[in-house]
Amino acid sequence: MARLLVVEDRDSLRRMLERALAEAGHSVRAVADAPPAARALAEESFDLVLTDLKLPGGSGLDVLAAARARRPPPPVVVMTAYGTVGAAVEAMKLGAADFLEKPVELDSLYRLVGELAGGAPPPEVFAPPGAPPIVGAHPRLRAALRLLARVAPTDSTVLLTGESGTGKELFARALHALSPRAQGPFVAVNCAAIPETLIETELFGHERGAFTGADRRRLGRFELARGGTLLLDEVGELPLGVQAKVLRVLDGGRFERVGGGEELATDARVVAATNRDLTEMVAAGRFRRDLLFRLEIFPIALPSLAERPGDLAPLSRHLLERLAARHGVRPPELEPAALERLERARWPGNVRQLANVLERAVILHPGERLGAAAVAELFS
Repeated sequence: MARLLVVEDRDSLRRMLERALAEAGHSVRAVADAPPAARALAEESFDLVLTDLKLPGGSGLDVLAAARARRPPPPVVVMTAYGTVGAAVEAMKLGAADFLEKPVELDSLYRLVGELAGGAPPPEVFAPPGAPPIVGAHPRLRAALRLLARVAPTDSTVLLTGESGTGKELFARALHALSPRAQGPFVAVNCAAIPETLIETELFGHERGAFTGADRRRLGRFELARGGTLLLDEVGELPLGVQAKVLRVLDGGRFERVGGGEELATDARVVAATNRDLTEMVAAGRFRRDLLFRLEIFPIALPSLAERPGDLAPLSRHLLERLAARHGVRPPELEPAALERLERARWPGNVRQLANVLERAVILHPGERLGAAAVAELFS
């Protein structure tokens, strides 16, 4: 049995949630606004807080702040109206564990309470057919995956944000695999890895004779991705002139090859990814505001590895098995002290950096049991 705090100003919904959760065996305290919620949090401990995002005397963010002031802080789930997922994503950036869209589906509610309030653990591996697995059970990662599963069947443009190495391409591949375009091509282009003079022809292609050395027609990534998904990785690195042409494709699905006068069509679904703050770049004049509006129709923020330390153990086991298979050796086994050493480490490079460290372990210690000292040597 979990002790739950429900914060909802609409009487009928508050009573329904209170009754449903009580019938599921939980102890429930229900209030109608942010101030009484703050008082309730000061008076007693809760295993989970469920709060509406819009409240008459404050907001769900006030409830979130009051919950995070507790020690230990209970997880907070925000409820938000359909179509305002962006607000829920912002709440998660501030520390909310997950969100629910209204009207609340009881099955989803029961599952979240079970996962967040000490019930059955969520699955550790998300592996859609045709895509690499995504490993982790932290609520923020599971919430991002839930957003991905929700948007995948649509044709909406998606913006993946997060630090370098958090797995944005993995998310993009999973989104493609879960979409109606799964049988079409998945094409990825790293906008930061292509010289500014070549990025336009890389994206849109060129005609023969368009410039010196263009001895044949070349198809661009938007054409190659027709009927599938195009990942614009590090989209913040696009030059301003190319941003205008990308915006035109997103708005109307039309473009021209470099050196050509024929207007062409593409129906590639665009997924953009960045580790930059595009809003700051807009303010500095380095990114087009209208392109940002077009890209962030459906934003998904990926948590850093530091934000989900509990995922380090299953993620390490998964990476060791995968890397050992690549090198044709048996994977090392990490002793509890070794895992503790990894959990204490800082991971500015996130999962990519962890994979690099573990690949050294696979090469140097195949099939061995590794303690804290052996793992510490991998960092040197």
